[in-house]
Parts: sequence; C-alpha cells; structure tokens
Amino acid sequence: MFTGLIAGVGRLAAREARGGDARLHVDAGSLPFDAVALGESIAVNGCCLTVVAFDAGSFAVDASNETLSLTTLGRLAIGAPLNLERAMLPTDRLGGHLVSGHVDGLAMAAKRWDDARAERWRFDAPMSLLRYIALKGSVCVDGVSLTVNDVDATGFEVALIPHTFAHTAFHLLREGDAVNIEVDLLARYVERLLATREAS
Repeated sequence: MFTGLIAGVGRLAAREARGGDARLHVDAGSLPFDAVALGESIAVNGCCLTVVAFDAGSFAVDASNETLSLTTLGRLAIGAPLNLERAMLPTDRLGGHLVSGHVDGLAMAAKRWDDARAERWRFDAPMSLLRYIALKGSVCVDGVSLTVNDVDATGFEVALIPHTFAHTAFHLLREGDAVNIEVDLLARYVERLLATREAS
C-alpha cells in the first residue's frame, strides 16, 4: 500500500523487451533509496511494481502486458520523469489517502491555469472512471494523492499547491499528456458490495 505522497522524482532509463512484455530500468533520482530490497514494492507513476534488481542509484522492475496496456508506462519516452514512492510502513503517517498502486485507467491533461499560488488542472476521463470520482473525494493522478475540486460528466479538476508542483513530475506535465488514474478504493468496494447484494 501507498499514500500518494511522492517521495522522489526519477527517470525512465531504459525499457527492455523481455519475452513479450518489458523490464523497466528506473533512475531513482531523488527517491530515498537506503535499505532497498529485492521484491519490495515501489509505485512508479502510481503503478505498484516489484523490484527485481537494483544498484546504488537505480532499480529494475518487470511490467506485464496488462500494466503496459492499461498505464502510460508502455508509451513513455526514455528519460521521462517518474513519480516514485516506496511502499508505506505500518508506522508511517497516512498524509495522503490509501493507494493500492493498481491503476484503473487513463485520463488526459486537458487544461491548466493559475489559481492564486496554486495550479489548477482539468483532466478529461471516461465515465468508467468518473463514476467513482466525487467532489472533495480523493483521486490518485500519476501516483499523486489529490483532492477533487470539481467533477462533471466529462472530467474532473484538482489544484496543486506549490510544494506538490515543485516536488513531483507535474512541473513537466503538458496539456494533452496522458496520466494514470487510480480511483478511491472505498468507491470500488462499495459498488462491488451493492452489486453483490442486488444479485443475491
């Protein structure tokens, strides 16, 4: 599990074809990287991936075809910035919201504008995602826990405070870019429970 509070920004160093899927090599950048271990989970732009190799400043993860097709990781250019977060410890403060690292789909950065010292962003998203996104609820965008400021039939809006903008890869995001979206866990489970109750 993760919190959606980005611990560092790295870069995609290489994408290596491996038996029909891919191994991604990630420059850890500013991610605190002490005591990393084989098999631990690191969220890469919001995708929970398993460390299969590492050295002093980088790590490698395997990405399945499911991951490559449902997220931006299969299409990012080499050198692209990546939001990174190591899995939370039981003793960590939960400053964002509970994030599984299981991306639900893609949205598109449609518009950005200044809102006092913050940056306001609008993302266009399919209804299959929007049905789970609520005003003042939480949403995870490229691994970043954000509060929903507005939502309608075609998209949603969030605001990034200066700290978030400066310490994530958002400062390089452009209108038209695709982003990974994970909706709130609670919304998915509530829908599943209601569907099961109606079916019984």
